[in-house]
Amino acid sequence: MDRTGPTIYDVAHLCGVAASTVSRTFANPARVSAATREQVRAAAQEIGYEPRPLARVEAPGRTRTLTLVVTDISNPYYAPMIKAAQARAGEKNYTLALADSDESAKVEVSNLRQLLATSSGAILATSRLSDEVIHTLTHHRALVMVNRTVEGVPSLVVDTAEGMRKAVRHLAALGHRRIAYLSGPRNSWINSARWRAVQSETHALGVEADFHGPYTPNRRGGEEATDRLMLARSTAAIAYNDLMAIGALQRLRSAGLSVPDDLSLVGCDDIFGADLTVPGLTSISGPTERVGSDAVDTLDAQISRHGPERDSQHYDAHLVVRGSTGRPKDGN
Repeated sequence: MDRTGPTIYDVAHLCGVAASTVSRTFANPARVSAATREQVRAAAQEIGYEPRPLARVEAPGRTRTLTLVVTDISNPYYAPMIKAAQARAGEKNYTLALADSDESAKVEVSNLRQLLATSSGAILATSRLSDEVIHTLTHHRALVMVNRTVEGVPSLVVDTAEGMRKAVRHLAALGHRRIAYLSGPRNSWINSARWRAVQSETHALGVEADFHGPYTPNRRGGEEATDRLMLARSTAAIAYNDLMAIGALQRLRSAGLSVPDDLSLVGCDDIFGADLTVPGLTSISGPTERVGSDAVDTLDAQISRHGPERDSQHYDAHLVVRGSTGRPKDGN
């Protein structure tokens, strides 16, 4: 899906407008002034920009169908989101189609090509697609992003970055002076946001931060990260998500190490089962069900053009402290 020709950013630069304005000109021209439409279209013609890389996506049929794309359907994090989205879609007389991108931008866009042919719009949860491809998709269908922001596209984001800062403060208060971050995918917007939050908060508190990764955001990825972590001097670690943290917990136990005595561990997402590990996993929690239902409301408002359009909605995250965090052995 990489473009070799002119992009919307080239058009935007030539016109002196935002990329979202260029996208809106082609996707929803009624929302752009006549003068701006003329300027954007003239610039696009001048440089040979054609907003048609997904030309195989035809007009939707009569069925009221929405598409929800998740990065890994086996991740328990998505279960409450999917359940809530499906319930809200049903209340609004939509059918919800579900697709798993398997952590692959290539698979994600392939799924969208097929599903959007019979769908009125899509919710992209933690999408791995580039901003350029997402803007291109908006030429064809209404889109809503979850846990990802793209200029000009409505988004719903749980503030897990602030949750990361809370986790760092919690660990620092316990006496930890060197904290590791077990990174998720390289091409994940939310992973970058979480790492930046860890960096900024550790710097503010005078604590060292170590980066380990990137790793696949599942239990195996957590195990692989822990193999490297055990060679380092960190006394605490924050994982990109709970699955990685659970993998880390299992690997530490198999190595004869104790959590939190030998290493304190924090996860993110507070998935089902995070409180069932031994010890229970300290984790960052957000209103996943509400995000699922709100995403359907936001998408429906775009499709039916009723209600206010919001560029972004943010949700607070909080730290749920359980038994996997404690004071370091040296007491520092």
